[in-house]
Amino acid sequence: MSENDRDFIQSLERGLAVLLAFDDRHPHPTLAELAAETSLSRPAVRRILLTLQRLGYVRSEGGRWALTPRVLQIGQRYFASNALVELAQPHLLALAEETQESASLAALDGGEVVYIARVPVRRIMSINVAVGTRVPVHATSMGQVLLAWSAESAVEGHLAGTELTRFTDHTITTREGLRQALAEVRAAGYAIVDQELENGLISASVPIRDRSGQVVAALASSTSSGRSNAESLRADVVPLLRKAADQIGAELGHRG
Repeated sequence: MSENDRDFIQSLERGLAVLLAFDDRHPHPTLAELAAETSLSRPAVRRILLTLQRLGYVRSEGGRWALTPRVLQIGQRYFASNALVELAQPHLLALAEETQESASLAALDGGEVVYIARVPVRRIMSINVAVGTRVPVHATSMGQVLLAWSAESAVEGHLAGTELTRFTDHTITTREGLRQALAEVRAAGYAIVDQELENGLISASVPIRDRSGQVVAALASSTSSGRSNAESLRADVVPLLRKAADQIGAELGHRG
């Protein structure tokens, strides 16, 4: 057993797995459904639920379970301790007002992109996009930006461990195709994705750097193919994204 294994608390892992099993497919699951979703035994899930109930994070409703508002405190701790989100918010608002399109801030979490701030202008996607929404790396401009400036080992790990799912006829589905796209993103300094995640959705994204110069987030603007096109984004929106990203980076201590 390694030192890391000795330090790993399996019961905490299982408790978090049960909490994360509550989603849009299982908003009010039964104990049996949670056991199936987490691959834990029913007695183990029952003990975890009763513990979470005593702590105030879940409640029982006639054989089904539901999260309570207390779970929001966990997410609030992230925003309270993350200066990036607070600093970026006014720039997202200004960007959305200037472009009249939705502006988003996202970071990598494991093998996915997670929205950490967003100013929506109009509904342009069929999926529900809000803070906390996760989207695939390979089919989004934010994901391509974040992966393009990741360590080579992280890029290769992602390519080896992630299925490049096809969402539209435009989606990159080969490892060599994604490698080429990432090289082009690094060379250009931005990413534009044209209907790779969803038909009709176009987005542009640029990196945000912290004091050390590390890319810590991606800033994006999204629109529909009925309102704009890739060339217009490149000419009109990318300069605005770069300006906002530079301002946010400067507030984080980045000096170019």
